Amino acid sequence: MSAVDELLARARRELGHRVGPREAAAVQEAGGLLVDIRYAELRERDGTIPGALIVERNELEWRLDPTGDHRAPEATHHALPVVVICNEGYASSLAALSLRHLGLHRATDLAGGFQAWRGAGLGVGG
Repeated sequence: MSAVDELLARARRELGHRVGPREAAAVQEAGGLLVDIRYAELRERDGTIPGALIVERNELEWRLDPTGDHRAPEATHHALPVVVICNEGYASSLAALSLRHLGLHRATDLAGGFQAWRGAGLGVGG
């Protein structure tokens, strides 16, 4: 197993439950935050999830830290349910764990990423 595969496996063990597309939609409906970390080219190619906060991966921790000067207005408190979404559900696991280390203890990621969301027939915008 490669070092990055081991890192991913450890991250997923630490995260525990990862959500599927319908559960992610329910989190959003209940007031939680979906955070799309895909880069612009993928969003332009495949679309976006309506209502998701778009924060590219290299800015994630700064934009989601509720105590930070550069936080997004949506990053209101550490108990906020956050679902991180990448393209296929790999980078999002590492990103969600990083948010947990910042104190966002309810952060997780979408298993299968944006492609799982789209494959579930859930809404996608332009």
